[in-house]
Amino acid sequence: MPDEEGHPGREEMDLRMVLSALADPLRYEVISTFVREEVGTERNCSSFGFDISKSTLSHHFRIMREAGLIRQVDRGNSRKAHLRHEDLEARFPGLLDLVRANPGLPAHRK
Repeated sequence: MPDEEGHPGREEMDLRMVLSALADPLRYEVISTFVREEVGTERNCSSFGFDISKSTLSHHFRIMREAGLIRQVDRGNSRKAHLRHEDLEARFPGLLDLVRANPGLPAHRK
C-alpha cells in the first residue's frame, strides 16, 4: 500500500506503471537527468527549466511519484525529489542502465 504521500513500496512498483510514466518525453527527461547525476541528488520541480505551468509540472511529478520512479520530500517551504535508484535497480534490474544509454529527445524548456 502506498504511503501517505503516494509512494508505492518497492514490491508494489508495477512495470506497466513505470513504463507508462516513462513514455512521456518530459518525464523521461527528468528520469534521464536524475540517472546522470550522483545517486541521492535532490532537485525541486522548477530546477529542470521546463516551459510549462506549475500545475502541469506538479501533475508530471505526481505520475512519477505514484509509479515509484521518484520520492518527493518536503524541505521547509519547497518539495524536493530524488530518483528511487536503489528500489528501481532491485525491482527492475537494468532499467536505469537502459535510460542512461538512451537519453531520448529533450522536452520543451524555457
